Amino acid sequence: MQPVIATGDVSIQEFLASGFSVKDHLASYLSLSTAEVEERLPQSKEDLAAMHPGAFDPERAELFYEDTVGTGHLLELAAWHLSSADYIADTLRLQQQFAHGDVLDFGGGIGTHALAAAGLSDVRHVWFVDLNPQNRAFVAQRAAALGLADRLSVHRDLDSLPSQSFDTVVCLDVLEHLPDPAAQLMEFHRRLRAGGRAVLNWYFFKGHEGEYPFHFDDPELVDTFFRCLQGHFLEVFHPLLITTRVYRPLEI
Repeated sequence: MQPVIATGDVSIQEFLASGFSVKDHLASYLSLSTAEVEERLPQSKEDLAAMHPGAFDPERAELFYEDTVGTGHLLELAAWHLSSADYIADTLRLQQQFAHGDVLDFGGGIGTHALAAAGLSDVRHVWFVDLNPQNRAFVAQRAAALGLADRLSVHRDLDSLPSQSFDTVVCLDVLEHLPDPAAQLMEFHRRLRAGGRAVLNWYFFKGHEGEYPFHFDDPELVDTFFRCLQGHFLEVFHPLLITTRVYRPLEI
């Protein structure tokens, strides 16, 4: 892998300009030229979706994300972050408002929110959790390149952090991929400290033409999720017109 020049700029302005240099980071990690990365990005969503339905078994979703998607998910996520930069910038503004102390970025993908959180003065440390070993290795390399390695650690799952609690949980574009999102909510509730905040979104929809084949949308699953959310969390208002919401845990 080619070295990436360290730069500590993880401001929202830098994200809008370059996605925190994500193309350069991908080129280094994948041993490609920047031109080759740019050529592959537009096709990345279709390449990932082509793995469905044969490779995706809802009963084995965890194995799919850990073993099957490989580096393809890096490209697909990078393409989406770059094409949706204005929306994601608002989620970064929301994180900037609420993130503090010890931060969990659950299912953090290519690390956009984890890296941005690690650069915040109110944040002590970021725990980046993702099943995909390629994502973990890529984010670790990005953190080192950006001078944030001492403020961010990477982990496969929360089971590897059995006693760790958090002041902030960030879980974006993940819950719809889980076969039991309500159970994940309860784990967040258990892990959040007093005064903690959870920054969440979800999209329980496979698409009008199946364009989101990796999402769960069973009505009973969705009902259970919302009953759990409404019974254990209280929404905290924010003025940004985005789908992401902020919650504080209720004492049960």
